[in-house]
Amino acid sequence: MAEMFDHIPQVWTAARLRAALADVPDDTPIHIGVADGPGDFEGYSGFVLVDAEPVETETDSDVPGAGPQVRFTLFADAEAGAYHLDVD
Repeated sequence: MAEMFDHIPQVWTAARLRAALADVPDDTPIHIGVADGPGDFEGYSGFVLVDAEPVETETDSDVPGAGPQVRFTLFADAEAGAYHLDVD
């Protein structure tokens, strides 16, 4: 059986992202490195930011009247290039 571990990433807030981008020129493309596994950035996959918008998700709560949760979501796509067509 595989060994288990707790993975608790430090999720960024909008304020932290704004601060990180404060000195970045407006026309700079945003690249996103996605970890190959929880916390494993040794061999990450590269993506580019293509959209950002609030997304409504269902809550896991059984609390009466608890409505959907809204999360501001960044959407990434594969970097530009030639790819094999996935025909599943």
